[in-house]
Amino acid sequence: MATIRDIRRRIRTVRNIQQITKALKMVAAARLQRAQSRATAARPYADEMLAVMSHLVSLEATEEVGHPLLEVRAPDNLGLVVITSDRGMAGSYNGNVLRRAMEVVREHDKESVKLVTIGKKGRAFFAKRGYEIAADFPMPSSEVRFAEARQVSMKIRDMFQSRQVDVVQIIYTRFYSAVTQRVTDLQLLPAQPPEGETTDGPTDYIFEPAPEMLLANLLPRYVDIQVFRAMLESLASEHGARMTSMSAATDNAGEMIDTLTLDFNRARQAAITRELAEIVGGAEALK
Repeated sequence: MATIRDIRRRIRTVRNIQQITKALKMVAAARLQRAQSRATAARPYADEMLAVMSHLVSLEATEEVGHPLLEVRAPDNLGLVVITSDRGMAGSYNGNVLRRAMEVVREHDKESVKLVTIGKKGRAFFAKRGYEIAADFPMPSSEVRFAEARQVSMKIRDMFQSRQVDVVQIIYTRFYSAVTQRVTDLQLLPAQPPEGETTDGPTDYIFEPAPEMLLANLLPRYVDIQVFRAMLESLASEHGARMTSMSAATDNAGEMIDTLTLDFNRARQAAITRELAEIVGGAEALK
């Protein structure tokens, strides 16, 4: 049975942990507000860009252009972009992303998969398992800048255009609320209509400027925007997951302190009762 000193030490330790988790919760909550507003603001433009490109690539006029980013090849080599965090203590956030990534890579030979990781957790996970990491980028903890997303996009486009990979997918976490985030995967290259979506609207277009010039500007921008949007959504999801996780940890620490305090009071009462019994027994022995 734990002594009074042991219980007091455990209470002090748990209280220190509770202060840390509470501080992390408050930091995550403050960062979540900004990250959520930026992710929400980026969605309309990113969704519209995806819809436009999905429609354009299905037109005969764009099929004749032959842009390198539109080339459809047999998916022998996979380029996979995985967005995780640089830090832990975010509940199941990283685990859910890595689990989905493993489901995708298991469908290919290990030698045919090239990974682009954003975040230390993803890099460490796949490096330990012997996968080729073509590029590694840090995941910002406070704010995602477009220039950072563009560096990732340039690497992806270079890998596809140089035929190192035949298809590029990105796995990230879409933010819905502080308690709800969903792992999402999207095929970036070659651009294609989303699965199950039909193309509506006119089938004949007059391009101004010419399709070659239009696609030469739109396709790189499309990849930039989708990567930027994925990083914004992931950052908001990370802060939401961390805030929820640290909130639960703080509550659990409070419950543990209450339980330990009750045990402490019982142990102290038992010690007092034992001392009183010894005093009474000693007094009776002197009679």
